[in-house]
Amino acid sequence: MYTIGHILKEIREESGYLLQEVQQSVDIDFTQLCKIENGKRLPTIDQLQKLAKFYNYDDKLLIIHRESDKIANSFEYPEIALETLKVAEDKVKYGNQYLPMFQNTIYQKPISLESRRYIGSKAKLTEWIMDLIDKETENVNTFVDIFAGTASVSNQAITKYNQVVINDILYSNNIIYKGFFEAGEWNEKKMNDIITECNTLNPDTLEENYFSQNFGGKFYEHGVAKSIGYIRQNIEDMKTELTEKEYSILLATLIYNIDKLANTVGHFDAYIKKPIKPQPLRLRLIDAQDFDNVEIYREDANKLAKELKSDLVYIDPPYNSRQYNRFYHLYETLVKWDKPRLFGVALKPAPENNSLYCTTKARNAFENLVIHLKTKFLVVSYNNTYNSKSHSSENKIRLEEIEGILNKCGKTKVFECSHRFFNTGKTEFDDHKELLFITEVDEKRKSKSFASVLCG
Repeated sequence: MYTIGHILKEIREESGYLLQEVQQSVDIDFTQLCKIENGKRLPTIDQLQKLAKFYNYDDKLLIIHRESDKIANSFEYPEIALETLKVAEDKVKYGNQYLPMFQNTIYQKPISLESRRYIGSKAKLTEWIMDLIDKETENVNTFVDIFAGTASVSNQAITKYNQVVINDILYSNNIIYKGFFEAGEWNEKKMNDIITECNTLNPDTLEENYFSQNFGGKFYEHGVAKSIGYIRQNIEDMKTELTEKEYSILLATLIYNIDKLANTVGHFDAYIKKPIKPQPLRLRLIDAQDFDNVEIYREDANKLAKELKSDLVYIDPPYNSRQYNRFYHLYETLVKWDKPRLFGVALKPAPENNSLYCTTKARNAFENLVIHLKTKFLVVSYNNTYNSKSHSSENKIRLEEIEGILNKCGKTKVFECSHRFFNTGKTEFDDHKELLFITEVDEKRKSKSFASVLCG
């Protein structure tokens, strides 16, 4: 039976929160929250109202589901007793198949950009970043997000600035930007009809395919993997019938819907070596928009820097040895759909587009980037994991190096914000902070500081 605990867990994961973050915000004991989500404890009305307020969901709907789990003779909210009994009846009648029914009621809205799991995501820091930019800069019309990642910062910038440039070297991120942001013709009914057809698939009737043969039973439950491969090939087969925008929307929709079903800790460097619980794959359309003030690139940031001229450049490069193209290789393979030969336990293709920022050359790469950027303001995100106990988590650019390079470009201010860091291993790191450098570029100082490089 699909319980209130399952529903609360679904809402939390959809919102992108860790259980610890919820506990700290709603002041409910962590052990109690675990038991509630595991179905071992029924939440109180007060707890549900706190959670509903935190998740911005209708507390009445959650209370109905809570009451339906009790299937009792007395109700704390008798005015919704009939609705509660009907929900309880449906849960018993449909069992695990109740999930699609529930999604049709509570998850009607499209999937938001911020709901994806991604290392280094700035989704929960975007408001702080944009507020500081508003306060510390002026006369900004053109905004460049040169290592866009999840594009949560770009998503906010689009509504504030006349022109926004979004860039990332990953194929999967590029297709996501196009699906969510790029202006282009697309038919919402057509998209929903295709998705509805995908949601009627029975994996038991599907043949094995490239995706299921390689990733089934590892990164995804085998039936789900068959569905993913079938849907991906179907999108490719109908490509001539789709506009570029529609093609991007469908691929981005597929990525966002399979993200929470992956048998991983949030990336594809490895999969969890445990049996995978079968879950239905049910697609829901992304929140696709059309913006005329957006330019989207898939370029090496240091090369693109030589071609751009802007008022402000936001820089959030990778700082440690984790190569994003390797962490998200499965999505890269899914988008490119070139069906490459795969290697190793994690089933990765041959390396492509490795970043210098994940190597000992990171400092030189960063310096080269800022030297060639033609902009009035440089805004750089940085986190203080440079003292991490994990070698892979340790930053390749030191705090002092970042600050020293930026100071050569102009007056630099540093701001900090406490922030829980992404950790999938056993690394312990206290007092984690996100730092933001804002530099007002002085072209004379910059030219003098890097004269030998610029002249060369």
